[in-house]
Amino acid sequence: MTKSTQLGAQKKPIRREMREGFSPNSAPQQSINLGKIKPRKTVRRILGIDPGLASTGWGVIDETDGKVKYIDHGIIITKAGLQRADRLFFILQYIRSIIEKYKPSEAAIETLYFGKNVSSAIPVAEARGVISAAIAEKSIPLFEFAPNTIKKGVAGSIKADKKQVQEMVRIILELEQLPEPNHAADALAAAICAANNKNDMIILR
Repeated sequence: MTKSTQLGAQKKPIRREMREGFSPNSAPQQSINLGKIKPRKTVRRILGIDPGLASTGWGVIDETDGKVKYIDHGIIITKAGLQRADRLFFILQYIRSIIEKYKPSEAAIETLYFGKNVSSAIPVAEARGVISAAIAEKSIPLFEFAPNTIKKGVAGSIKADKKQVQEMVRIILELEQLPEPNHAADALAAAICAANNKNDMIILR
């Protein structure tokens, strides 16, 4: 056997894919249709509050792509016979429990209105203080709306009365009955304004 013949016998067979003209780079790749992947919708959970020492209304809604959805509402009542500090502490603890249960991403409250009797606004201001503290405790943005802004944003007129606001809140949130009492309806109205009218927001720091 010649030397050249011996070398030929030691040659390894050509890989099958090379003989058939196959290349790993030519393997078909699965395409991904990104058009079928829907972006995740952002849900804003908004806590609306109508503050007061005797009664504080609250309401929770969700906003998604401009649509609002009712979640819950209620009222915090404190007894007149208790010391003011105890009543304020009760409101503070109750708001904390609402925040813990519903986990809002933001909150809305009506601006403080001083009428002719300034002394009557002081208890409301104190209630606003403890409510704002409970919200700030969880680093939740708190937005403030003027009363006329809420009325116009929900009922379409700054002259709307309590019943008109209640009825429009019922229609907007598709409720079977009027949200009661009116303090809770006002709280829901503030939340609706936060959902629909960002330009008129005043953030409280």
